[in-house]
Amino acid sequence: MDSRLRSVGVLLAGGVGQRIGMDTPKQLIEVAGKPIIEHSLAVFQNAPEIDEIVVLMTPGYTDRVREIVAKGGYDKVSKVVEGGASRTESTWLALEALGTEECDVLLHDAVRPLVEPRIITECVKALETHTAVNVAIPSSDTVLVAVPGPGGEVIGDVLDRSVLRRSQTPQCFRLSVIREAYERALADPMFAGRPATDDCGVVLRYLPDVPIHLVPGSEHNIKVTHPLDLRIAELLFQLAATPPISDLPR
Repeated sequence: MDSRLRSVGVLLAGGVGQRIGMDTPKQLIEVAGKPIIEHSLAVFQNAPEIDEIVVLMTPGYTDRVREIVAKGGYDKVSKVVEGGASRTESTWLALEALGTEECDVLLHDAVRPLVEPRIITECVKALETHTAVNVAIPSSDTVLVAVPGPGGEVIGDVLDRSVLRRSQTPQCFRLSVIREAYERALADPMFAGRPATDDCGVVLRYLPDVPIHLVPGSEHNIKVTHPLDLRIAELLFQLAATPPISDLPR
C-alpha cells in the first residue's frame, strides 16, 4: 500500500495583469497557442507525482478556467476558487480550500508556464525528508544595496553574489507547516502593514526554526510579468519545440 502523502499542486493565478498593460488577467493571455495558465496546468497534470490540482483564479474569471479545465481534460483539478487581493491572501484561501488533512502542497505561480517536470519531481522528492522547500537559481547579476545620497541613490553595499539566489516557484510545504505559519501571520497585527512577498517569507518570519531546503530551478522558469516576458516565453516555447541539431535529418 502506498503510504506517501498526497501531493497537491496549487496554481496561484489571482493577478490582474496591470504591469503587463492588459485588461485581461495575464494568465489568460495566449502564448504558444494556449492561455498561459493552461501550460502550467498541463505540466502539473502530466506530473506522475501530483495527485490533485487546485486553482486560485482572479475573481470573475473562475468560469473561464473551468472551461479550460473541461476542454483540456485536466481531471486532476479538484477545485477552482477565487483568489484574494494579494499573494498571501490567495495562498490562505488555497489552504482553506485544502482543509486540514495532511498533504504536501506545491504552490506555483500560474504565470510560470515553463516550469520543468524535473523541478516538480525534485520538489516532491525533497518533501520526503524536508517540510519546506523552495526552488531557486544562482544570481548571474551583481546585486547592489541602494541608499539615499546627494542628488539621488548611491551604492551602499555590494552583496556577495556567490551566496545569492533568485527565488522561483513552486514553493513547497507540508500542509500543517504552511498552515501554522499563516495562522501565526494572520494573528499578528503587524503583518498587514508589512506582508511577506511570498510563502517562504511567511515561514521564515513566523517559523524561523523550520529550514527551507533549496531545489535547483531553471533559467527557463520565468515569471510572465511585463510585456517583454510574453515575447521571451513565446521564444522559449519555440525553442523547446525545436529538435536538437543532432536529431534533424541530414
